[in-house]
Amino acid sequence: MVLEKTDRLTPSGPPPTETKLVVVAGNDFGKEFRLEAGTYRLGKDPSVEFVLSDSSVSRIHLLIEVRRDGVVLTDNESTNGSFCNGTRFSRISPAVGAVVRVGKSSLRLLPANVRAQALAPADATAFGPLLGRSLPMRELFTTLERAAKSEASIFIGGETGTGKEVCARAIHLGSPRTQGPFVVADLGAAPRELIESELFGHKKGSFTGATADRVGVIERANGGTLFLDEVAELPVDLQSRLLRALEQREVKPLGANAYVPVDLRVISATHKNLQAEMAAGRFRADLFHRLCAVEVQLPPLRSRPDDIWLLTDAFLEQLGQPASAISAATRQLFAAYDWPGNARELRNLVERVVSLGDAATLPDLVPRTAPDAPGSAGVSRTPYHQAKDTLLNAFEKDYLVDLLHRCQGNVSEASREAGVDRAHLHRLMKKHDLDKWSYAATRKG
Repeated sequence: MVLEKTDRLTPSGPPPTETKLVVVAGNDFGKEFRLEAGTYRLGKDPSVEFVLSDSSVSRIHLLIEVRRDGVVLTDNESTNGSFCNGTRFSRISPAVGAVVRVGKSSLRLLPANVRAQALAPADATAFGPLLGRSLPMRELFTTLERAAKSEASIFIGGETGTGKEVCARAIHLGSPRTQGPFVVADLGAAPRELIESELFGHKKGSFTGATADRVGVIERANGGTLFLDEVAELPVDLQSRLLRALEQREVKPLGANAYVPVDLRVISATHKNLQAEMAAGRFRADLFHRLCAVEVQLPPLRSRPDDIWLLTDAFLEQLGQPASAISAATRQLFAAYDWPGNARELRNLVERVVSLGDAATLPDLVPRTAPDAPGSAGVSRTPYHQAKDTLLNAFEKDYLVDLLHRCQGNVSEASREAGVDRAHLHRLMKKHDLDKWSYAATRKG
């Protein structure tokens, strides 16, 4: 998606009087460009104000305007394009903290008086089972590698489907406790009346239905790691009891007379904003501080498009399928999609393609469309399903025209490349009035 107008990606407060661009990935890692009121040029030409040694950067790649109301970046028709938080742009006013990628270099916009991140992004594309080659993920790997070796409690934030449990497991595997158990407590799925027993355990006869002793997850995690998923769902009346168990390193099952000592490391996660939950009185501040000695955020998939193929191929390998199981055409659909369900949605669609074929994904993968892209004007003002049909139809026709052009009208070849059967391709061609294409193209050749 190309943004042709100035548009702030995320809300932010009044811009600081002075900011800076810090190179956080690339040949010039650590280099800083201070931004004061005025205009600047960034590129590899020695004559520009901000010079990068990255050969994949254009001579004059970016134009930078520092105004009273913020910083405006304009791509100077560069060869490889400019990207902000994973989204390609022509002209944009990024929020403080945003990451701008030019060529193979990434720069973060920061207040001038704030120290840049001291840790370099990891070179690896994985931290245990957690995968990513994008800058946000490699920065995260550096933090996780250091945090995992400590005993500090870690809180993982992020949208649903970003892989918080995978991240927690990766931390456990990278910790000194890797030989101990990794125990998951899904507090979002447990019935309210059973959460207390799930956490602390119970003795036989302690309540109606307690027909046998039960060991809670806190005790089961002894010697290892306890992962509290969707911790924001924990009822307030149980939060104080959990806090005591974690601070005193002991737990008393329901109906028991004595405490059981435990030695464990706690990792927690939720898709909710815990600051907002505390402000609303739904989450205890003392428990928050106990759980969040180290806080990390998993970025959504839409902000790290470089990872889509890495994850797709990893999911295919897990399913015992080659990379060719997903056609180039469907991969183009994947690249143009916003992934509101993040990595979980990607895995589900990979499984669907493997089971039903490429055509099974088409109705769901409505591509991202720039605000000024052809055919999209006013689409957000129409009902959802109508807007979806409009964008999908435009995409289908453009895709078919390009496909048939590349295959010189050969429907058999086109169906193989698209990963759909000939009959389905003929129906799509007829739908978009392209059913004469193969005949015309064959005659012309």
